[in-house]
Amino acid sequence: MKTLEKPNKGHPMPATLSGFRPADFPLGSIESRAAARTLVEATRGKEASSSLMVREKVKDPLIWLQNHTQTKDPHWREAGAKSPYRSFPEKPYFRPIIEAYQREPVTFVAKSRDLMLSWLSVGYLTHACMITPGIEVLFQSQTEDKAAELVDYGKCLYDRSDADIQKEYPLVAPTSEQSWLELEFANDSRIIGIPHGASKIRSYHPWALFIDEAAFVPDAGESYDEAISACQKIIVVSSANTGWFESVCVRAE
Repeated sequence: MKTLEKPNKGHPMPATLSGFRPADFPLGSIESRAAARTLVEATRGKEASSSLMVREKVKDPLIWLQNHTQTKDPHWREAGAKSPYRSFPEKPYFRPIIEAYQREPVTFVAKSRDLMLSWLSVGYLTHACMITPGIEVLFQSQTEDKAAELVDYGKCLYDRSDADIQKEYPLVAPTSEQSWLELEFANDSRIIGIPHGASKIRSYHPWALFIDEAAFVPDAGESYDEAISACQKIIVVSSANTGWFESVCVRAE
């Protein structure tokens, strides 16, 4: 086995062991090059191990949501909490809904207002953008302000993610420097918030569309019709109200 011996030290060490730096030896020497090679290989090994750990954290959207990021509760003081940030709750209906999102190209979900299904839907699609290069996702609601609120959910989930996840899946710029209606990743994927209107969808080439509170969006049916031929994934969520959303859910029964 080749050995390295530090200058002025009589204790040769295997070249494969750590502890020596290239600067410990004359520039350009065999020992210096061997130490540099060992250092590079050790660094690559650590990076590969770290990357594998991150991929385990994000291999499933619900694992990421419940263990490696946090939501934000604007009413945290009223609830007596110490912080607005909290872990994503463990609800028995989350897993079957996520599996439906993964399995079905189109999913309609009727909800009550306290089930956190808007957060869950945003989380599923933010996760998709984060780990999948080159996709575009639209969040649509009644108004631009409400669409921006959904984008903020996605920004919160990203910002509260573990630091190693953010390093592995960076943004083009910090969330605070991005448009209030956009969340853009360095992998060319992005989330865009839009108000109601089928014409808004025509301006994009979305992989997915999420319509939140669709029963209260006056032209949600037209948006759906516009998206059905363009999108690979459509998620439509709403609390109860008469109209297009109700009629679709009733027909499905």
